[in-house]
Amino acid sequence: MAQDKIQMPSSMGGLLRYFDEYKSKFEFKPGHVVVLCILVIVAVVLLHMYGRSMLGLP
Repeated sequence: MAQDKIQMPSSMGGLLRYFDEYKSKFEFKPGHVVVLCILVIVAVVLLHMYGRSMLGLP
């Protein structure tokens, strides 16, 4: 029974490497992502604090 097995080549074995196949048009540095996250957090906090008065809601 053990000799009836199909053996895959030892190099890849059906695995795909997607980073070799696709190159994104948009590339961000890690520092830019951190700054963007901080800006979003600040915007959410400001909206929670002053959003009702800015939008004229009671």
